[in-house]
Amino acid sequence: MQFDDDADLDTSEVQDRRRVPGGRRTVGGGLAGLLAVLIGLFFGTNEFGLSSDSGEPDTTVSSAAQVSQDCRTGQDANNKEDCRIVAVVNSVQDYWRQEFRRRGGTYSPAQTVFFTGQVATACGTATSAVGPFYCPGDRKVYLDLGFFDDLRTKFGSSGGPFAQAYVVAHEYGHHVQNLMGTLQRSQDGRTGRNSNAVRVELQADCYAGVWAHHATTTPDDKTGKPLITNLTEADIQDGLNAAAAVGDDRIQEKFQGRVTPETWTHGSAQQRQQWFYEGYRSGDMARCNTFR
Repeated sequence: MQFDDDADLDTSEVQDRRRVPGGRRTVGGGLAGLLAVLIGLFFGTNEFGLSSDSGEPDTTVSSAAQVSQDCRTGQDANNKEDCRIVAVVNSVQDYWRQEFRRRGGTYSPAQTVFFTGQVATACGTATSAVGPFYCPGDRKVYLDLGFFDDLRTKFGSSGGPFAQAYVVAHEYGHHVQNLMGTLQRSQDGRTGRNSNAVRVELQADCYAGVWAHHATTTPDDKTGKPLITNLTEADIQDGLNAAAAVGDDRIQEKFQGRVTPETWTHGSAQQRQQWFYEGYRSGDMARCNTFR
């Protein structure tokens, strides 16, 4: 995945709340934290409120200055991980802004919040153990960049820049669902392969694929040129590999030693790959009707 070196990044779409070195640590993570992903917060949306067993407040003292100073151009995105995420956020939102406009609607942008350890949200307080998530209460995506190391080392993904892009695009898929009124369909409390919870997650995977289909042809609103200039088949394979790595069956087998489909909240490895690829192949959000 390659970005236009001369592109100007819009850092206003990212809020940097990462903890500066030497700040107080928060409680969370470890095996217990990883097991928490099995009950529905991992790599998805939070509708019901988050909580933390840490008594410490969110004491983040870093600011958006780090991102705004370091991440100015597409060349920065090609060289630095956090700048790459800024660029992906810009590209994803460029696409959905234009797609909503094409369909006669208006896209409301959402910020991505970088954090470390613990973060306060409109959905409650979250630790890094829950993985990336979207909070509909404040319409923000929350991401601890350390998750990308876990995706590779703990969950067995091949990793790579586009695996990271897939994660971000999936979360913005939830934002699109929220704007369209479909996100609330996951609130019925049911789990399982064919539950609404799973269907919502698979649709977000499909929307991520739709963006990927258009990533190299979506013009940036400011420059008129695509922010992403090259996306290879190897990149798409990294995305598919990441989708499989966070399938409910893969996670359950790895961390509890057995697969229990009746408790699934995000879908199997095969389902997640299938729907991401359907979006990528078609490039049409209308093909992402996982509820049929």
